[in-house]
Amino acid sequence: MRISRRPRPLGQPSAVTIGSFDGLHLGHQRLIEALNQAAHSRGLASTVVTFEPQPREFFDPKGAPARLAALNDKVRRLSAMGVDQLVVLPFNSALRAMSAAEFVQKILLDGLNARWVQVGDDFRFGNDRRGDVDFLRQYDFEVQQLESQRLGDDRVSSTAIRTCLAEGRLNEAAELLGEPYTLSGRVVHGRKLGRTIGVPTANILLNHPKLATNGVFVVRTRVGDRWIPGVANLGPKPTVGDTRNWLEVHLFDTELDLYGQRLDVQLWQRLRGIERFDNLDALKNQIQRDINQARDWFNINDRQHL
Repeated sequence: MRISRRPRPLGQPSAVTIGSFDGLHLGHQRLIEALNQAAHSRGLASTVVTFEPQPREFFDPKGAPARLAALNDKVRRLSAMGVDQLVVLPFNSALRAMSAAEFVQKILLDGLNARWVQVGDDFRFGNDRRGDVDFLRQYDFEVQQLESQRLGDDRVSSTAIRTCLAEGRLNEAAELLGEPYTLSGRVVHGRKLGRTIGVPTANILLNHPKLATNGVFVVRTRVGDRWIPGVANLGPKPTVGDTRNWLEVHLFDTELDLYGQRLDVQLWQRLRGIERFDNLDALKNQIQRDINQARDWFNINDRQHL
């Protein structure tokens, strides 16, 4: 998959879909599947156009919702889905100032030679907010609109997933995502405090200024082609005065040198929230209770989740 910061044709016309695609949930997956099918049947390059930062982060950095996934995770998943090209447009003052007509001309026509364009039913673009499916149908390319996907009475959306995660309803979030909520990152050197209290951890420093959820979780972690059960702390570490957002994973019955490796960590069950303990002994005792509770969870659910 080719990745670029400005629209460039791949040597052939494009089939294009546009959006933030935060979390790449079931509704997004349906859009990408339709995109790839249209591109293949018409001899076009399948192209996803997204934004960095996301528009709501540009307009209201403090009030914007937590991201479900980092840009790197989005890139890796779109590549795995078979997309030919990802265009990550910098959402800045110049892009904000574009009218809907300018966006179509500069990005879709001049930049990508679009012949087929797909958007969701709630998509709007342009500083005049005129850009929608009816506006796109004025131009000389095919236009497809996909209705929002629903699970029962619920609309599949990033907002709904954030609500589920914030409330600890991980099973419902997984249904909307099509898989357990997953965080990824590279293992870095930490303070190695876990080793001193008999609980070694793989430490991932997250670049997310906001997290969709935090606390202590039952997890499965992919190391190479293996999924290893464990327990993880997600968020700051108030007992040692660290306000940064970490993902600290303790793998059960495993001793591996993981520094520099990228791990995928699935959250299966929330055990408790972030707590500050008076001393390291109190923290150690609570971590052992967390480990025992997580092991009990896997003993009950091992046939289904391991």
